[in-house]
Amino acid sequence: MSQAQFTCAVAPQYLEDQSNPARHEYVFAYTVTIVNSGTVPAQLIGRHWVITDAMGKTEEVRGLGVVGNQPLLKPGERFEYTSWTRLDTPHGLMQGTYFCMTEDAHWFEAPIPAFTLARSQSLH
Repeated sequence: MSQAQFTCAVAPQYLEDQSNPARHEYVFAYTVTIVNSGTVPAQLIGRHWVITDAMGKTEEVRGLGVVGNQPLLKPGERFEYTSWTRLDTPHGLMQGTYFCMTEDAHWFEAPIPAFTLARSQSLH
């Protein structure tokens, strides 16, 4: 039986040189690896991110593709990209969903597991 599935992993990083703590501006990069762990080719069409800072302020980001791409992945293929976000607090949380479609127009969602954005000194 054919199965559509993308698996996602995220590696966040605090960007000290682009942040300005005196102005409550904390910038984070995150590298996402998406693997087609299913048995059929599928394309990433859109995304929905939920970004929450340490004060509970939530921002939602929706859009087509990722960094200008809508990658079509065959089973076992991977796509990796790096993007960024800015928070008003030194730590927060991100999670989301990718909206994907198989070649025969079957829609499915690929969850992006929650991950922490943290300026290392703020956790001590």
